[in-house]
Amino acid sequence: MKFPILLPNIFDYPFTYESDLKLKTGDFVIVPFGKSKITGVVWDEFEKNDNKTFKIKNVLKKLKTSALKKDTIKFLNWFAKYNLVPKGMALKLSLLSNNVVEKLSDEKYRYFEANIKKHSFKLSKDQKKSLKLMSKFSNKFRVHVLQGTTGSGKTIVYFEALKDQITKGFQGLILLPEIGLTSQFEQKFFEFFGFKPAVWHSGITKKKKEIIWSGVNEGKIKVVIGARSSLFLPFKKLGLIIVDEEHDQSYKQDEGVIYNARDMAIVRASFEDIPINLISSVPSIETYENIKKGKYSISKLNKRYQDAELPNYEIINLNNTKLEKQSWLSKEIIEKANYHLEKKDQVLFFLNRRGFSPHVICNKCFSTYTCPNCSINLVYHKKKNILLCHYCGFKSSLNRDCLKDEKCNFIFSGPGVERISDEVKKNFPFKKIEIFSSDTMNRKDSLDKLNKIINNEIDILVGTQLISKGFHFPNLNCIIVVDIDLSTQGHDLRAAEKSLQLYHQLSGRAGRAGKPATVYFQTYSKNTKMINEITNSNPNLFLDRELEIRKKNKLPPYERFIALILTSENEQRLEKEAFYFKTYLADKISAKVLGPVSAPIFRLKRKFRVRLLIRGPKSLKLQDSISELILKYKFSNGIKLTVDVDPINFN
Repeated sequence: MKFPILLPNIFDYPFTYESDLKLKTGDFVIVPFGKSKITGVVWDEFEKNDNKTFKIKNVLKKLKTSALKKDTIKFLNWFAKYNLVPKGMALKLSLLSNNVVEKLSDEKYRYFEANIKKHSFKLSKDQKKSLKLMSKFSNKFRVHVLQGTTGSGKTIVYFEALKDQITKGFQGLILLPEIGLTSQFEQKFFEFFGFKPAVWHSGITKKKKEIIWSGVNEGKIKVVIGARSSLFLPFKKLGLIIVDEEHDQSYKQDEGVIYNARDMAIVRASFEDIPINLISSVPSIETYENIKKGKYSISKLNKRYQDAELPNYEIINLNNTKLEKQSWLSKEIIEKANYHLEKKDQVLFFLNRRGFSPHVICNKCFSTYTCPNCSINLVYHKKKNILLCHYCGFKSSLNRDCLKDEKCNFIFSGPGVERISDEVKKNFPFKKIEIFSSDTMNRKDSLDKLNKIINNEIDILVGTQLISKGFHFPNLNCIIVVDIDLSTQGHDLRAAEKSLQLYHQLSGRAGRAGKPATVYFQTYSKNTKMINEITNSNPNLFLDRELEIRKKNKLPPYERFIALILTSENEQRLEKEAFYFKTYLADKISAKVLGPVSAPIFRLKRKFRVRLLIRGPKSLKLQDSISELILKYKFSNGIKLTVDVDPINFN
């Protein structure tokens, strides 16, 4: 008997194989492919062979593991079509390095056994009301948004909703934007449920991945807390998906297979016909529009836990003070920090820039230190004493021959968190200071550092936006934004929305234990309207206005954007190809084709980059027509095309 077998590779169709085995759609099998043996899945439709005759090979083996559900197969088919990727690459996301794990002994899953304990958490009136709305139609597909002020107890509400699903025998998936720092979240989960969740991200061991993948597929593991990739795990009986911090840009996968995990989670929930909850203090513009249209239901938590007050805001106008040379902290800010430290408050100096300095220049020959592979400056990291490219990972020492005289005499322009940390140490020499960034908090000792912060053993934090990602620091009552102007530069469609979400999240770290707290903004800007807007306790005012601007200018979420990025090592060939490709598309597609233009980061990892942007109606017909046209177009040698549906960044 013939069977369609999809393989985890760049093919957009299954291959036909024969077998005497009893096979059904979703079964995992081993088949010969070329000279190798490869894992495949019995798919739901045969390849279109256009009447070609070919030799049909036999399936070698059926693997002893639960079949991939038909709903999951439908989701992967849709995912491939929407994101313009081959079906085989969509399947690859659901496998383990192109393989699967055959059923293990129950002993292997024992660590994750879901024995729910009784707990002492009591919900407030608002939390109970939100839970009731969240649990309505709890066995059917619906999207519910839980919007709540930071520190209002949103997590406990969705834990209660998840507990109900687990009790009914279902599995649950909690998506988090920054999975590398889940220790605090895991602890909170254990305190509530009394058992360990399975944590899924790129950093866990191969052995643990195999146990979790198998446990999920066999229905033995009930809860997964995961990064984007956990969305593709082969759940046997998924009952609820929760997307925490749904607005976070980290849900966008922008390398390899490009997709938005939040949007794809909603689609998976619709195919599984199960509820999904989106959690946020400030919803994304797309989610907010769907709330306004009535597509998503919403409940709100307007008060913080135990009625803790939101922080106050103060603007420190740098035009009224003179900063000392090579200094980024005003005397007024130092006084404010001292005031809080005397009260035993923790203080955070916030600057969203890693390393010591973003620009290094020789003051003799005026040459800058740029990446040889990318068209961007190298960032100096003082702790490691290296220059580093944050895009391709290129490293270089500061030792360089000068074009004018012997060795370069370098100067540093602008601050990063390491530089601010040095200045903080000079001003507060007897205080314990810790840098909180992806450079310092993705190590084995990060849990120890977190516990020290929570126990008030650290006096001053110097951090990047990583610190805004849902951490609970009970003693943090003073946040100093070193330079708000830096984060609002550039030509990003979403810059204002990102700033709104970032500073709401950031301010939510302060005053969580009930003590008075203040966020101080240092700025040279005389127009303080933006700061007042992004710190308004009602972010919907900003979102309403932003939606009006987007609608007027036919921008997402009112039209679909699809970015086409062409890359090549040959700059001249790339520019010619981009114009040919644009002309080819523009004649055949019922949408606007903008560009080609050089990408803002024109050279990345030794390849030049040119962008086209297609803007058209929000319909899958647009993807269908682009897909057909790309298949028919023959690119020159050395030209690579990357497709980004619903782009978030335009680098």
